[in-house]
Amino acid sequence: MQQSFTDKLEINGHLTIHKIANGVEELIFDDKNVIVSGFGWGLAYMYSRNGSTSITDYQIDRFQLGVSGNSSVQVSATNSLSGALSSIAEYTGAGDSNLYSFSANQYKNGTVITTPTPIYGKIPFSKVTKIDDTSVRYTIFLDEDTANSIARDGNDAPLNEIGLFLTNPRDATPEASVLGAYKYFSNIVKTSDFGLVFRWTITFG
Repeated sequence: MQQSFTDKLEINGHLTIHKIANGVEELIFDDKNVIVSGFGWGLAYMYSRNGSTSITDYQIDRFQLGVSGNSSVQVSATNSLSGALSSIAEYTGAGDSNLYSFSANQYKNGTVITTPTPIYGKIPFSKVTKIDDTSVRYTIFLDEDTANSIARDGNDAPLNEIGLFLTNPRDATPEASVLGAYKYFSNIVKTSDFGLVFRWTITFG
């Protein structure tokens, strides 16, 4: 059987989610993630020199959260979240969230998605940590004021999926991000009573 580009490069990942309440951190999720085809696609652009000439366009600097995750989406062919949060307000709310959220196009299935413009949370450079020569960890912190009281059809909509995105491998103008890794996780109804820390490690080789 022919291997995918990401399989050939032996790229894999692992995600943990911790809940923080009253200064106590509790592990609530711990599992491998799915490296999707967009990651290999982006690297192929880089190695073939057909994409952006800036290394920063291949970096992972943003993420999306969603409310419609399921096991059927957790496959290498996935190129978008099933139910990504749809507004900056859903990420940052009306409080004092420390998360920076923004809109940017997304590239999937050969098409640049511009309407509605996808929304992302920013991963600060200070939250990207080199673990060793082959591993990088991305830390995403949702404080007590972030992503609270998400609703769909008048009901609470728990967070249950997350994706990491490469910035702009095609060097598109305006930029168009590509999903590189995806994970479906157990339902979490986010409230102002607690924060969440996602620690996502990507390993090469």
